[in-house]
Amino acid sequence: MVKPMKSYAILCVLLALMLALAGCGTKPDGAGSHTAPASESGAASREPGPKVELTVSAAASLTDALKEIRQAYESRHPDIKLNLNFGASGALQKQIEQGAPADLFLSASVQTMKALVDKHLIDKERQTDLLANELVVVVPADGNPAVEGVQELRDLAEDAVQNVAIGIPESVPAGSYAKEALENANLWESLQSKTVQAKDVRQVLQYVETGNADAGFVYKTDALTSGKAKIAFAVDPNLYTPIVYPAGVVKETKHPREAEDFYMYLQTKEALDVFVQYGFSVPSKT
Repeated sequence: MVKPMKSYAILCVLLALMLALAGCGTKPDGAGSHTAPASESGAASREPGPKVELTVSAAASLTDALKEIRQAYESRHPDIKLNLNFGASGALQKQIEQGAPADLFLSASVQTMKALVDKHLIDKERQTDLLANELVVVVPADGNPAVEGVQELRDLAEDAVQNVAIGIPESVPAGSYAKEALENANLWESLQSKTVQAKDVRQVLQYVETGNADAGFVYKTDALTSGKAKIAFAVDPNLYTPIVYPAGVVKETKHPREAEDFYMYLQTKEALDVFVQYGFSVPSKT
């Protein structure tokens, strides 16, 4: 019985050694691994951090230009994502007043910007007159004989012109400018029966493009984007208030530094050149 007991003891010792060696090879939390932590190997530095998202509420007429500017800006600032919220300036103003998230506001109306400045929702020192535009009347580009003779405002009162599209004057700056021009030309009342109102200037353009309106009041910049509508004439600028597009930083932005940076970028030659390509002009600073 001596030999079996001795063999059993040796077997127990060998088993204990094997378990000890196995324990040495695996330590908690990866200790003992020869792979350096992510921060030491540089893996963490290669992973992009969370992007800062900026919401830019902008007049619908800025759609095409701002989309191009966004692409250029984001390519240089991979840590920034620009969310563009387009609509009628008056509607966007109301959104900001009601607490909707927005970091910057680009309006087609000085009045809407002033309303937000007066309510201390936009800092007076961080807003500027960025762009200028012109009011034009467009007609379908398909050569409709009913509108071929439309060359000035009074032609819109002719029987051949059955529908005239206009942005809602109370919320759409282009509609407000159009109403002002028609009132000064003593035509507003006579055109009421044929007026078709739209939620923003892009919808006015769509009405004309699709033949749902014989003519419409839009900005020059909108007309230049269309292949289905053409400019019949430019409205006399003496009949309406100069069209100025102010830009400003919303006070409640959660990213003031990033919002300020994009606000300043919009005023650079690079950004302004894009706006000019789309038909805008740069107002003179006084």
